[in-house]
Amino acid sequence: MTAALATSLIGLFGSIVVAALTYWATKRREREAEWRKEKLGYYKAFVESMSGIVEGDDTPEGHKLYAKTTNSLMLFAPQAVIAALNAFRSEIAISNQSRSPEQHDRLLAELMLAIRKDVGVQPADDPAKFKPMLWASGARKNAI
Repeated sequence: MTAALATSLIGLFGSIVVAALTYWATKRREREAEWRKEKLGYYKAFVESMSGIVEGDDTPEGHKLYAKTTNSLMLFAPQAVIAALNAFRSEIAISNQSRSPEQHDRLLAELMLAIRKDVGVQPADDPAKFKPMLWASGARKNAI
């Protein structure tokens, strides 16, 4: 085999390997972007559903939607999000007779921090300063 032929074969093989690796890396990034987009949709629906359970704006339909969206999170959320979600749900449960605003706020912050970490919010949050708050519309339920 001549040196020119060997060089050509090495170049051809190298080009094929580079093309294959580039294709694989591109497909991987596309799958990750699609997965992140889907997760964001679930998380967005969950956060929106929380508006239906905020004291003053809560409705039976809001509670049903909240239950549905929290159950959907079990499908894909990482363990840290599920643990924070379970703790938050236990705190706000109607059956919890020892609910406290401080515990609610702490668990809500832990849940939101876990979600934000999962979706890769940058820059990273400072847990000591992160204080999310849920807002009610202020509209009365029976207002005409």
